[in-house]
Amino acid sequence: MSNDTRPFGRFFLPGPTEVHPDVLAAQDRPIISHRGPEVKALMKELQAGLEVVFCTSRPVFISTSSATGLMEAAVRNAGRTRILSLVNGAFSQRFADIARSCGFEVDTVDVAWGEAHDPEQVAERLERGSYDAVTMAHSETSTGVLNDVRALAEVIRRHEDTLVLVDSVSGFGAAELRPDDWGIDFLLTGSQKAFALPPGLAFGVASERMMARSAVAPRKGYYFDLESFAKSQEKNQSPSTPAISVLYSTQVQLERMKAEGIEARWKRHTEMADATYAWVDAMIERGVEMKILAPEGYRSPGVTAITAPEGMTGPDVTSGVTERGWVIGGGYGKLKESTFRIGHMGDHTLDELNGLLDVLTEVVS
Repeated sequence: MSNDTRPFGRFFLPGPTEVHPDVLAAQDRPIISHRGPEVKALMKELQAGLEVVFCTSRPVFISTSSATGLMEAAVRNAGRTRILSLVNGAFSQRFADIARSCGFEVDTVDVAWGEAHDPEQVAERLERGSYDAVTMAHSETSTGVLNDVRALAEVIRRHEDTLVLVDSVSGFGAAELRPDDWGIDFLLTGSQKAFALPPGLAFGVASERMMARSAVAPRKGYYFDLESFAKSQEKNQSPSTPAISVLYSTQVQLERMKAEGIEARWKRHTEMADATYAWVDAMIERGVEMKILAPEGYRSPGVTAITAPEGMTGPDVTSGVTERGWVIGGGYGKLKESTFRIGHMGDHTLDELNGLLDVLTEVVS
C-alpha cells in the first residue's frame, strides 16, 4: 500500500507523527509577509495558545528549525565553560555531543540504554564539581524511557548557579510537564512528535534564570540567541523568516489541543501506552518472548521500545507491519536489530492503536 492510499490512523512512527488532515490542510493558505500585521496577529494568537498547552506563564519561543537547533540554543545560552549531561540513550547522548561541538567541557552521567537516571546519583555527582548547566532527555525516544525530570530538577536546583536544560521532544503533549512549577530553566520540543504537527518548527520555554544567563553568554552565536527571540516576541514577530505554512498548522492544532484539554491529552496518551503494555503481557502469556525495554514507573506515554521476539529481528517486525499497510518504528542506533518501537503519540486514538496491535499479533505470532 502506498503512502498516498494508506488511511489515516495507521502511521505509528515515533516521529514524525501522523498529521490530522485538517492540520495538514491549513498549510494551503497563501503566504503572508513575515513582518506585516497579519503575521503579528497570528503570532499573538499562537503565543496565547502555546502558554496554555505548555502550562507556562513564560513566553514560548518558536524556532524555524528542528528541535536539535534548540538543543544547541540551550547549551550556547546556558554554558560558560562546563556542562554535565545525563545520558541514557541516543538523544541524551546527542545533547552531550552538541555541547562538546560548541566548545564546552562536558562530563556525563551514563546509565544503560533502557534505564532512567537516579536523582540521588545526580546529586552526588554535582557535589563533586560545579557545572553551568545539566542537560537531560525527558522522554528518551530511542528507548521509551521517561526520566523523572521534576525530581532531577529539584536536586540540580540545590546548586544556584546550575541551570536545568530539558529535551522533551517526544515528551511534550504526551506526558505531564510543568516547566514553571518544576524549575526547568529551558524546555524544548519539536513540532513533529506528540504535538502532531508537520516537521519544521521547534518550541522553547526559558526561565528568568536562563534569560539572565543568555544576556552574558559568551558563545550563544547569532541564530539561536534567546535574547533575540525575546525581543522579537515582544513585537509579535520572529527573529528571522519563520516557516509560515507550519505556523498555520500550529494555529489549527492549538485549537484542537485546547478543545481536548492538555490534561485529557496526557490521559489519552497514558491509556494508549497502557494498552501497549497489556498487549506485550498478553503476547508473553502466549509464549512469545519479548519485553518492554523501559522499566515500570519510567515508561514514556508517547513511545514504547520492545525487544523483538526470539527468532526475529526488529527489521523483521517492522517489515511485517509495513506489508500489512501500517507503519511502526524500528529500533534506534545500537538497538536497531534487537528492538522495534511503537509511537502511540499525537492524535492517535485507542481504537486505532488496537488495530495496530491486532496487526502486530499476526506478525509476531
